[in-house]
Amino acid sequence: MTDRIFSGLTDPGLLRTSNQDDYYIDPEGRFFIVADGMGGHAGGQEASRLATAAIKTCLDQHWHTAETATGLLLEQALKQANNAILADQRRHPERADMGTTVVVVTFRDSDPQPWCAHVGDSRLYRLRGHHLEQLTQDHTWIAKAIRAGEVSAAQSRSHPWRHVLSQCLGRDDLSEMGIQPIEVQSGDRLLLCSDGLTEELSDHLIASHLKSIRACEAAATALVNSAKQRGGRDNITVVIVNLSPPSSSDVE
Repeated sequence: MTDRIFSGLTDPGLLRTSNQDDYYIDPEGRFFIVADGMGGHAGGQEASRLATAAIKTCLDQHWHTAETATGLLLEQALKQANNAILADQRRHPERADMGTTVVVVTFRDSDPQPWCAHVGDSRLYRLRGHHLEQLTQDHTWIAKAIRAGEVSAAQSRSHPWRHVLSQCLGRDDLSEMGIQPIEVQSGDRLLLCSDGLTEELSDHLIASHLKSIRACEAAATALVNSAKQRGGRDNITVVIVNLSPPSSSDVE
């Protein structure tokens, strides 16, 4: 599998007093996690932290278990994260409404391709050449309406229900998890992000930054700053993974 160079950045944005996003980058580049919490200051922060910690623990514990397929491992990790949040809700009723979205990408040596898992509207994108493609489908009311032809993509950007989630972690009825292998090749770039980025930047602007700035850390900073310049109404988190052999332009 191709070499990986990566970097991440999170920012509270311009209007929020706290950051309810969380992210984790495995130091060896084995897996990457972005979570976007909700449910009030303490609740959102705790939900995203619990989810990230539970997913990390599950992946670490079973990473080298050859008989566990990656799809099943990711499903187990998401369910453990959901259970961790539910258990915390029972211990702390004041956080009963907390939840989180999440997107995870794994690179296991036993798999020919990476895998992705997500719940909610945190996204995974792939930039290949000049083409940016969203690889995850949002678990939101508006995304379902677009797929059904009831709302156009242009209308969705200002629709009053665009933030209504159809699924998130922290619910007894968790039933919808997007788990899939990802087709990649050398030279691709992957972007994991919370909706604080995509609420402010169009896919065209995201692609422009990713195409023009090859170094991961600089590209992550440019994306966050651009989202803040356009309002920064929510917490913003990005993780960028370059899938290519190291070169001088990739040095952070």
